Amino acid sequence: MIHGLSHMTFIVRDLDRMSTILKGVFDARQVYASDAAQFSLSREKFFLIGDIWIAIMEGETLPERTYNHVAFKIDDADFDDYAERVGKLGLDMRPPRPRVEGEGRSIYFYDDDNHMFELHTGTLDERLKRYAKGLEVAP
Repeated sequence: MIHGLSHMTFIVRDLDRMSTILKGVFDARQVYASDAAQFSLSREKFFLIGDIWIAIMEGETLPERTYNHVAFKIDDADFDDYAERVGKLGLDMRPPRPRVEGEGRSIYFYDDDNHMFELHTGTLDERLKRYAKGLEVAP
């Protein structure tokens, strides 16, 4: 039986740079660093973003960027603050994809290792309700 998400692991060239990104954008809290000890495939650090366990491990960067991504929920009132955080870290913020009204707003950005992240204001329920209305144009 699946109980939920255990953790997400990202392979990164520079553990310190990714730590700065996780702390600076997501207010992540570091809970572990392997330092010289190596229990896994490479040096690693663990973080909590809210109650989500994020692992980062040293390794090779993804060879290219794709639309595969992880999306984190944010409040619409915090949208501009998060956009500013991403900008201050010099991350590559992408233009949002075209949307229909009512499915929320998103900030898309890549880290230095070609992982895409999204900060999204909407919910699944809101999106399903909007999509059920079809392609009608909002006034």
